[in-house]
This record gives sequence, structure tokens and C-alpha cells, in this order.
Amino acid sequence: MASAGGNGITVHSEGFSPDRLNPAELMPRAGEEGSSAALIRGICAGMAARGRKIGGFRAYTQSDVLPGSGLSSSAAFEVLIGRIADDLFGSGDADPVRIAQIGQDAENRYFGKPCGLMDQTACAVGGFAMIDFQDAKQPAVEKIPFDFSGCGYRLCIIDTKGSHAGLTADYAAIPEEMRRVAACFGKTLLSQVLEEEFYADLARVRSQTGDRAVLRAIHFFGDNRRVAQQAAALRENRFADFLALVRESGRSSFMYLQNVYSPSRVEEQGVALGLALCERLLSGCGGAWRLHGGGFAGTVQAYVPKKEFDGFRREAEAVFGPGSCVPLAVRTAGAIRIL
Repeated sequence: MASAGGNGITVHSEGFSPDRLNPAELMPRAGEEGSSAALIRGICAGMAARGRKIGGFRAYTQSDVLPGSGLSSSAAFEVLIGRIADDLFGSGDADPVRIAQIGQDAENRYFGKPCGLMDQTACAVGGFAMIDFQDAKQPAVEKIPFDFSGCGYRLCIIDTKGSHAGLTADYAAIPEEMRRVAACFGKTLLSQVLEEEFYADLARVRSQTGDRAVLRAIHFFGDNRRVAQQAAALRENRFADFLALVRESGRSSFMYLQNVYSPSRVEEQGVALGLALCERLLSGCGGAWRLHGGGFAGTVQAYVPKKEFDGFRREAEAVFGPGSCVPLAVRTAGAIRIL
């Protein structure tokens, strides 16, 4: 719920203290990093930079997204505030990708997390979508018209009770190492490097960047191919092939991207344990599993045959606690005004 009016901005999220800001003070503030107030300030600043005359407003938000667990809670919040600001102070028809970019900038510069653009774009667009970030300023988005409700599976997440708090350095190391690999070929981004050139010069790249950077680059090249294959499988209603690619991507993420647990917290491997449990429960019935979100802690994503779901849920919650296995719905719409 949101309404314009008053001299200040107040955003009250259920279960948290209200955030209050002055709409005339939209520069980043020292000490505000990592807070929802920083995101609100950054998004309003981004909207103002695009010609919206930001004034006071009041908003009350409710959510059942688990905070800090890898379910894109910050991205969802950013897109929500961006949509509110555009509806109240703009034309209400801002392109979803532009709102996503404003959210990413707020998270990078105001919140202090060096995230990419994928989570914000997915939240803004909604449904199954393929997103090509080759041109970061103009990412290409294709919505995939797939009816998940009729495929015979439940999509769920397992909350392994790990928090993403304090893991910013782990996230930042991934794009930094990939940029180091790209620099070996005189490029700034790994997407600008040809895969065959990378493999042909593997020994030199390894010596200059280290083994982990090389392995992470291997995941990057492989997952780029898998994305196109997954989109094709959904378009052609080959859901079994889609699930096989989910499993393949998950294995690559564990083995090569190495974002299943933090190297600084080796005693905390809840996501790895969740993946092992899913493999035991689902490998014989056609299910699929992988870590969800940026990794290192948080949640596991699982596609469970409907007839197996109750038993799967009992087993998962016996390990991670009541309510830890949460079924999800695939929302076809992104951030929209409904009243």
C-alpha cells in the first residue's frame, strides 16, 4: 500500500521499524550501507535522475520472502520501491528493465553490495524469462510462455537457515576473478572472450589468475550454453530436458563456481547438506535440485514430482526444521500496480 503526500518518505515493512527519509536528501550516506533505508534512498535518487520529481510518500509493505536467504528479497524490495516511485511521481509505465537497473545501482552504490542485474530483472519482468546481459545497458529479455502448473512438479525451496549477511567479499570475488581471466585476453568482461581461445591458452591463464578463477570461468562458459538450452526446452515443452539441465548447472555451480559455502566458514555447509539430501531423495524419481540465488548460504531449489512432495517435505523438515521446505508459485507478472 502506498500514497503520496507529506514532507517525508516513510516506508514501513511489516515486522521491521519504519524507514524515514527526506526526499530532498538523496545522496549516499556514510553508515547507512546494508540497510533498507539505503535502498530506498538510492532508488529515489535513480528515479530523480531520470526526471521524476520525488516528493513525500508513505508505504506499508508485507512479504513472505525469507530475508537474507538468497531469495532475492533485496531485489524484490528495490523493484517494489521503484514501481511505487514511478506510479506516484512519473507516468507509471517505466520499462521494467530500467527499474531493475535503478535497483542494481542502489544496491551497488548505496547498499554496498556489488551485485549484478539478474535478480532485479527477474523480479521486474516475472515468469520464466531468458535474459541476455551482453549489453549491460540494454539487456535483452525474452519471456518464455511455459505453463508450470501443468507439468506435474512442485517447485520449492529449502531454507537451510544460513544467512547471507557478511558474505559480500565472497560474492565480489566471483566477478573479480572472472574479470582477471578476461584481462588475460585483453578484455574487460569474460563474455568478450571466445571459449575456444580460453581453453587453448589454459596453462597461461591458470598461471596468471589461479585455479579457482579458471574453474569459475569454466562454469561461466558452460552455463551460458545451458541457459539457451533450458529456454529451448521450455519453449518446446521438453520439461524432462529442462530438469536435466538444472541438475547439470547445479553440479557445475558446486564443482566449478564454488559458491555453495564460504571458504571462511567451512564449518557451516547447510546448502551442501541440502543438496546432498535432495540428491538422495530425488535422483530416482526424475526430480532436480541446485542451490538458489547467489549461494554461499541460504536456500536450495528443488523440482519435486507432485506425488513425492509430501514425503520429500517431511524428510527436508526433519533436517532443517518445521516450515523450512516452502512450495513456490511461478508468478507470471513482474512488479505491477494492481489497484
